[in-house]
Amino acid sequence: MTVFGKVHLGYLVIETEKFADWRRFGRDAIGMHLDETHSDVLRFRLDDNTCRFLLHRGSAEDTTALGWEVDDHATFETIEARVRSHGVPVSEGSAEEAALRGVERFARFPGPNGLDQEIYVSPHSGCEPLRLGAGGGFVTGAAGMGHVAIATKNPYQMRGYYSTVFDARLSDYIDETISGLKFKIRFLRVNERHHTVAIAATTRLPLNPIRTRIQHCNIQVAELYDMTTAHHRVKELGFDIALSVGQHTNDKELSFYAVSPSGFEWEVGWNPIVVDESTWEPTTHQGISMWGHTPQGQNIVDLFGRFKTGAQSVLHREDTVPALAGAGIADD
Repeated sequence: MTVFGKVHLGYLVIETEKFADWRRFGRDAIGMHLDETHSDVLRFRLDDNTCRFLLHRGSAEDTTALGWEVDDHATFETIEARVRSHGVPVSEGSAEEAALRGVERFARFPGPNGLDQEIYVSPHSGCEPLRLGAGGGFVTGAAGMGHVAIATKNPYQMRGYYSTVFDARLSDYIDETISGLKFKIRFLRVNERHHTVAIAATTRLPLNPIRTRIQHCNIQVAELYDMTTAHHRVKELGFDIALSVGQHTNDKELSFYAVSPSGFEWEVGWNPIVVDESTWEPTTHQGISMWGHTPQGQNIVDLFGRFKTGAQSVLHREDTVPALAGAGIADD
């Protein structure tokens, strides 16, 4: 039984000590609904779901888990059985943890690059009326809430993992040079969204210059005006812009990238293409952008930090969950 099309990115779990900065960033700059009903916990909503971003106190300043909504209990059981059949442990989240995520129950298992994977069925709706800074709202639904990009030293194993667990399909590749390093980025989809997981890896050196488990997350607004006004608010409130407004070569999304309080980037996008499974063929694009997406505010200290992180990564083992990666998937 394939689970493709029945899996949707549902939420992110983030560990941070910077609650004040995240309130300003998430609510005031990006325009999400803020829920502060629990001590030491912040939650942001994009739609009727109780939780799309769960922030809890901790020193990691990083995303720690990806939550995946699945269509029904049969899909849930299929994924759980797949993971267990490969000898990988699956644990049940506690009732308190499930309540914070706004779900009845969820199962957790390890993922590559230290990102736990959590699957759940039937999210709860939020109790409070939705208060958004985006007048047209955010695009979620069948395509899920957006995507994540992950830098890795082991792209074949990571691609193999998401193909094994979620039947992810390759959408395309991008070749790009960033800060003097040549990258190949692989874009994987699990539903009609062009990609839900992007995998970035250097082409010649086994290093990872990104400190955080994800390089960026993406959310999609329904109206162009909401993207441009979010960009204005980010700058007005003093948050850094990583990449200016631009348009991608592969999914044609118009977007900008801000720097979140925890250090990973946050893409706000509008109007990406929807994949037609009957006609789609993977291809390779040169460069991530047709226009725009100009780096903003980088200095020699930032570049030195990236090189230092990359050099240190060579000495550290990156968890690939080999039991679920198989032999990895080489480029087609």
